[in-house]
Amino acid sequence: MPAEAILRLYETNAALAYGLSGVSQLEHALQAAALAQRAGASNELLVAALLHDIGHLIHDLGEALAEQSVDDRHESLGSAYLSRLFPLEVSEPVRLHVPAKRYLVATEGAYAGLLSADSVRSLALQGGPMTPAEQDAFRCESFWQDAVALRRFDEEAKMPGAVTPSLRDFLPLIESCMQRRSAAAA
Repeated sequence: MPAEAILRLYETNAALAYGLSGVSQLEHALQAAALAQRAGASNELLVAALLHDIGHLIHDLGEALAEQSVDDRHESLGSAYLSRLFPLEVSEPVRLHVPAKRYLVATEGAYAGLLSADSVRSLALQGGPMTPAEQDAFRCESFWQDAVALRRFDEEAKMPGAVTPSLRDFLPLIESCMQRRSAAAA
């Protein structure tokens, strides 16, 4: 089953450190999903929060790429992977979560101060703060508001020792969102 394959991917590849934050990729994913759940996000946005960094787990470029001045474009890789399995409500916020960081840095003066050292480093590789024209284009994206919400969960989900539900606890939601994609395609 595709949902089980995603869980195995996280169980085997997400034990690696998530940058310099003191949490693993898996802990970061679970914290983002828990934050979305506490905020009352839709099931699709919750799954997007859980899987938003899957692109880091499926590329073969190595680790700590931002430290090597390389943008792995994980948002595009992840969205492309997820779009085959999930509805747009899941894959599009994933695709847009990096532009959402650029947008927030450009439009909210205090947001840049919330960024982790890794996010600051990757921001430069990802294009820096958006220009006014880029902001206008971003706001024309269908899922831009969900991407901004996802970005806020993403930035906050870096707390060592945070208690979250397990990966398996989210399996029913993952499967439910996958079924929505299958039903829409039929």
